[in-house]
This record gives sequence, C-alpha cells and structure tokens, in this order.
Amino acid sequence: MRIYPACLAFSLGTLALPAPAFADLPPPVRAMIDAAIDTGDEDKVRTIIELARATNPDESAEIDAILAAYETDLAAAAEAEAAAEQERIRNAGLFDNWSGKGELGGFRSTGNASNTGITAGLSLVREGINWRHNLSGRADYQETEGVVTREQFLAAYEPNWKINDRLYAYGLARYERDPFQGFAARYSVSGGLGYDVLSGEDMTLTVKAGPAWRRTELVDGSSSSSLAGLAELDFDWQLLDTLTFTQNASAFVQSGSSTFISDSGIVARVAGDFSLRLSYTVEHDTDPPAGAVKTDTLSRVTIIYDF
Repeated sequence: MRIYPACLAFSLGTLALPAPAFADLPPPVRAMIDAAIDTGDEDKVRTIIELARATNPDESAEIDAILAAYETDLAAAAEAEAAAEQERIRNAGLFDNWSGKGELGGFRSTGNASNTGITAGLSLVREGINWRHNLSGRADYQETEGVVTREQFLAAYEPNWKINDRLYAYGLARYERDPFQGFAARYSVSGGLGYDVLSGEDMTLTVKAGPAWRRTELVDGSSSSSLAGLAELDFDWQLLDTLTFTQNASAFVQSGSSTFISDSGIVARVAGDFSLRLSYTVEHDTDPPAGAVKTDTLSRVTIIYDF
C-alpha cells in the first residue's frame, strides 16, 4: 500500500500522529532500475540508480538497499565464474589453454653481416592456476646467390611457478645457433625469481634474474662452458588503443664473453588479430670469437598474428 506524506493525522483530543518520514519508491522508477539490471550492463545500472537517487531523494534508503542487493549478486556471480574458470583449467588437456602469436617479415642487418632477408617467429603461452609455460622460437635466414649470409636460430622454453599474484620462480632452457657470430651452437640454462613490477591495463613491466650456465660450441670445433648470471626485463606500454611500445632487454654476464641484448619495437594494430611491428635489436658480445665483431644490429618489419 502506498502512503503519501500529506496531512495524514489521527486526533484524540489534542494528540496527532506524525506522517511517515518517507514514501515507497514509485513503481515506474523501480521498473526502470529492474530493466537496467536485466541488461547485465553494470555501468548502465549504476547510472540509472544514481538518476533515481537524484530524482527521488526521499527514497534514498530503499535505493541504497536495491544497490546493496545488486552488488551482492555481482560478487556472487564473479565468485562463481572464477570457480568455474579454475575448474576448467584443472580439467584442461595438454593441448588446451594455449595462446600465442606468429611473426613473419623481413630484416636488414649490419655488423658481422650486412644484408636483407626473412625472419619468422613463434611464441606460445599456457596459463594455469599455479604454472605458466612459455615456448618461443625465431629464425633469421639469408641466402645471396646461393651463399648463406645469415643463419640465426633461437628456441627457448621457460616454465614459471606462481608464488603469488606478482612473484614467480622460473626455469629457462635456451638453444641458439649463429655461425656468423662464431658459434655453431650455444646452450643456456637458468633458474631464479621473477617479479611483475607493473601489471596495469596500459603498462606492464616484468623483471627476472638468477644464476645460469652456458655452453658454447664454436665453428672451429672448440667449446667452453661457464657459470654466469642472467637478468631480463620485459616492458610493454600501450600508447594508444592501436599502438604499443615494447622493450625487451637481457644480460648474460660471465667471466669470459658476456652478452647484452636490447630489442625495441612499435606494434600497430592493423585489423582484427593482425598487427605490424617495427623493431630494432642490438646484440653485444664483450669477447666474441676471432673474426666476429662485438656488436650486431638487426632491423625487422614483421606482420604479427595473435591467436
């Protein structure tokens, strides 16, 4: 029953009962709020509730109760969704929950070799509840009049154990081949800790470091092994909705030849899952094999497909 706060009074001699402090929410306003809730659009619901509060100040208590019930339902739905997602991940097969990107394009290099050629790359990530698996590979290849002028291959596997939302332990196994830098094969293993310094929507920064071991097999048949330290940085900054700046850097420091790599890039979204990437890589070896220079640079233009 709707009660209007007009001159409602009951008199017994000089005694009168006061009118209620507020009235019920008008049915059209309540219907408008219910319709907004039915859309499932949280922003729309909050906007309608604020409008209802502004136009019906006497019913603010009832509006607050409606908002509190809505937020309780939202929290329960989010909790149920999170539980369902964790259950899906636990029951996923070996080939499920993978995402990644593929790259294909060209490059121009200076340093040990000055040429242009083709480049291809692939990176895969599998996110689990406690584990994250990263697989990556890259190949740069060039032939000029039947003579190979660049042959660089890289393959890596990195498992992560998530200690908490930001901190994780990592392992790393990497294989490299680059005859023009003087080595027929280079194997590296490392383990340590990583930390997500920034994890916002527009900017992310991850760092990791730990001890490492590396074995290098040179093109002349000799080989060497040594202990070292590894440090890496991965930074992404979304400048615009369709434009992202990326910066990756790594340092492999040992008593012999240390290696420092910097890869800077701009990624522009072209259409759908396709992007264009311009990148510039500098690799510096403090003590390269005989006949190789210390610094190599590589400029790449690639098309990226996210999947």
